[in-house]
Amino acid sequence: MSQLIEHSDSPRFIRLHPQDNVMVVVNDQGVPAGTAFAEGLVTVDHIPQSHKVCLEDVPEGGRIIRYGQTIGYAKQLIPCGSWVREDQLSMPTAPELANLPLSTDVPEAQEPLEGYTFEGYRNADGTVGTRNILGITTTVQCVTGVLDHAVKRIREELLPKYPNVDDVVALTHSYGCGVAITATDAYIPIRTVRNLARNPNLGGEALVISLGCEKLQAEQVMHQGDSSVDLTDPWLYRLQDSSHGFAEMIEQIMELAEVRLRKLDQRRRETVPASELILGMQCGGSDAFSGITANPALGYASDLLLRAGATVMFSEVTEVRDAIYLLTSRAENKEIASELVREMDWYDRYLAKGEADRSANTTPGNKKGGLSNIVEKSLGSIVKSGNSAINGVLGPGERVTRKGLIFCATPASDFVCGTLQLAAGMNLHVFTTGRGTPYGLAMAPVVKVSTRTELAQRWPDLIDVDAGRIATGRASIEELGWELFHYYLDVASGKKKTWAEHYKLHNDITLFNPAPIT
Repeated sequence: MSQLIEHSDSPRFIRLHPQDNVMVVVNDQGVPAGTAFAEGLVTVDHIPQSHKVCLEDVPEGGRIIRYGQTIGYAKQLIPCGSWVREDQLSMPTAPELANLPLSTDVPEAQEPLEGYTFEGYRNADGTVGTRNILGITTTVQCVTGVLDHAVKRIREELLPKYPNVDDVVALTHSYGCGVAITATDAYIPIRTVRNLARNPNLGGEALVISLGCEKLQAEQVMHQGDSSVDLTDPWLYRLQDSSHGFAEMIEQIMELAEVRLRKLDQRRRETVPASELILGMQCGGSDAFSGITANPALGYASDLLLRAGATVMFSEVTEVRDAIYLLTSRAENKEIASELVREMDWYDRYLAKGEADRSANTTPGNKKGGLSNIVEKSLGSIVKSGNSAINGVLGPGERVTRKGLIFCATPASDFVCGTLQLAAGMNLHVFTTGRGTPYGLAMAPVVKVSTRTELAQRWPDLIDVDAGRIATGRASIEELGWELFHYYLDVASGKKKTWAEHYKLHNDITLFNPAPIT
């Protein structure tokens, strides 16, 4: 529930929960000291947009409450009408993992949504692609320069001959050699590389380029008998097999690519149910509006997709850790709740090894955007997950095997999170941002949603959907949720292109490798 003052010519604020003792300023330029709000509150400081104003005197040690939850404790008296700043608050301790509510408040299944479809590419393994892409993966960084050169020529010389193929993408990465490949956590990057080649948007036609002498061998990337990848045609080229140098390498890669391009070009979109969508959700460059506008709209759209039988993934361990009790209680059963706890515990220990904790997550931009700490950020982040039961948990690099609402355990790094969601099988991505980022992925369309209208107006050719309309009363969460739902289906069908696709903006594949480098 929220309280919104929406008149464009007056000071405006949002208070999300009746227990909150702070509100968030909506006005683009903030409000000056001495501003009187309609309910009688008068500011004693200049309050920037998206920052918090205290609604009452909070004594030293008193709680600052947002989303109906404690986000910090006052280090000093914070008078009513004051700007609540990060340096005034001490952060609550992280919830203990031993005593969390496990599957105690499981939401009832909502009425199914029937009849919604999109136009997709059916794959032999039963998945559906939203794009038709030739993927060329690698076993080691050593081959990257050669492959990049080959891909450039494939795009220029071969791709125009095959108009039904959307693109050719090099799945290059920094793993494969100079690493402790038998270390305890080496399974994470290895299975990530393997599952990236199985992404539905690659149509089971991925190629592998290797050097030959590296630790990560091609057979570990593409197993024989893997029904998701077509291994009936030659699928591997080792650079060290070349007897005539660089020119031969390029020609061999192009010959293998053309065999695959011919097959991909024969594919056609067909009408498939919305249940074949695998949506990955992420936020980056977050601000205090993330949990007010964009993320709640994503949560509403997520519930709609789940009602239509689709798969929806949310992620970012450090951005749910402080609100984990709100997720374990929603888990479909105690086993899934325990899997959530397992991933939180693994990451706590991973951070501790590096002498860090979850507070390292929040960036200067997050704080400039009004987020005081990771606790406040977490409460706004989990809103993306909507109000449905959580049906499954994936470890980093694992592939999704069931439909429903899935927590895909990843770091909060935009690039690592996106890579792991692609490995999980994501065929469409949605990314919310308050501060702004040109983030994109080569293997899947990325729908960019701004938390503020001001950002959408400054970046009209980078932002696809303006969720800031919720803050100004021009749209409700429900209206924007339905808008996103339909937009997802249109993008999945190829009827609409996102701005990131239009400009071919994409970030590099970034593997999560917690194992040692040798």
